[in-house]
Amino acid sequence: MNGGGTLADTFVHASVPWQRHLADAVRDVDELWRLLDLPVEDLPAAREAAKQFPLMVPRSYLRRITPGNRQDPLLAQVLPLAAELEDVPGFTADPLAEGGCSPVPGLLHKYQGRALLVSTAACAIHCRYCFRRHYPYQDVPRRGPWWEPVMAYLRAHPEVDELLLSGGDPLTLPDAILEGILTDAEAIPTLRRLRFHTRIPVVLPERIDAGFIRLLTSRRLPVVMVLHVNHPQEMDAQVTEVCARLRGAGVTLLNQSVLLKGINDEVGVLADLSRSLFDAGVLPYYLHVLDRVAGAAHFLRDDTDALRLHGELAARLPGYLVPRLVREEPGAPGKTPLTD
Repeated sequence: MNGGGTLADTFVHASVPWQRHLADAVRDVDELWRLLDLPVEDLPAAREAAKQFPLMVPRSYLRRITPGNRQDPLLAQVLPLAAELEDVPGFTADPLAEGGCSPVPGLLHKYQGRALLVSTAACAIHCRYCFRRHYPYQDVPRRGPWWEPVMAYLRAHPEVDELLLSGGDPLTLPDAILEGILTDAEAIPTLRRLRFHTRIPVVLPERIDAGFIRLLTSRRLPVVMVLHVNHPQEMDAQVTEVCARLRGAGVTLLNQSVLLKGINDEVGVLADLSRSLFDAGVLPYYLHVLDRVAGAAHFLRDDTDALRLHGELAARLPGYLVPRLVREEPGAPGKTPLTD
């Protein structure tokens, strides 16, 4: 495929290895404009924004976006904008102060009882509101079994009983690397759970192939996978089928969303999202207010709006379909609820 194609040409047969789907993601702003028939007057600013935070969108995700619709809620999550170039007070490169929470390279230990492995810098999609868009991934070594110091730290800290794999997106790693990480983690007797934080089942469902399902099946430690779905339009038939395969492998599926201005900041959208998730066997878990990362201020809804929307959602849905409204604050012992 090349930049001269149409959106219909982006379809790739499911038998193609997931690595080729990932490599074929759209990274060129001009190609995105051609595929989605976007206003040419917005193109120069988009090119500038993509210089600061590169564009990346899998073609399977593009197929869910309506060409010519500048307001499409999926497009808005990946579209570089001039607003990203604005310097807004209170929006910083490290809004969660993660730089001070890394006792060994590649590990974040912010909360008691759990620690997070920054498994990779790579993602399958570059969400424009990403709170790690400025993270210094280059400081983490990536040669050989680079995670061994992390495992040594976990062995020395038996109070940590859950290991989170995040990034980047851990599912961009080859199965062989994931197998090494999981096997070494399962050799630590004080660990009780493994948790993946990933957007890939939603944006690159081809990744959840037979080999990956075998990797997750019958592990010693229970596996939890926290997806990241922001809008019901993301839950197409392929994503729903992938969720069924993951549940069949014994994986517990949760979802966390970010409240995003102009994307999911309507109670009807949030209600439809919770219903779509539950229909696919995914439990709504968290609704985050926006982390104040530089370049994402245009996505912010304030706390008053967030609380109002959450209250309307709670009035409309049964409690098990209402995600907890939270924010993450530097130095806090866990997520901070905005409601009782």
